[in-house]
Amino acid sequence: MELHTPVGQERLCTMARLGLQDMLNTPLQNLMIAAERVACVYAENSLEHALLVLIKSGYSSVPVLSHQEEVTGTVSKTMILDSILGIERIEFEQLDQRQVQDVMNREVPRIQVGQDWLTALEMSIHQPYLCVEDEQDKFLGILTRSKLLSQIHGYFRSMSVSKQGDGR
Repeated sequence: MELHTPVGQERLCTMARLGLQDMLNTPLQNLMIAAERVACVYAENSLEHALLVLIKSGYSSVPVLSHQEEVTGTVSKTMILDSILGIERIEFEQLDQRQVQDVMNREVPRIQVGQDWLTALEMSIHQPYLCVEDEQDKFLGILTRSKLLSQIHGYFRSMSVSKQGDGR
């Protein structure tokens, strides 16, 4: 059966719909980075500790957790450095005197593990990652925008390969 015939085109459309459905039905848990593998800090940690975690991990921002493993915020290198900028110099001595909770962003990009793929995509448009939580608000991991974009790329790539098979 050739794909440039009406029957072939219908088959290609069916394959595209099935591929799209597979992508949209992928559980978020299958896409996220598990909490055990995510660099995190606690609200009571010093800014010095948080800055070390950020530098060593290579991340620009990390989740801030409570001791009950709930996400309470996010902290970034920029937030920390902004907080120690004085009028005439950088006040490095503030790093060990201040805590993460003093500078963290309390508006957390979060999603429940059971939510759908499209919701995750929409929420990730302006966020590099989403904090994934269970029904009791326990931190399970992060879902990165790059992981979602990688899935979209894979879907369109497979459609491109399928379309090339029709001789066009």
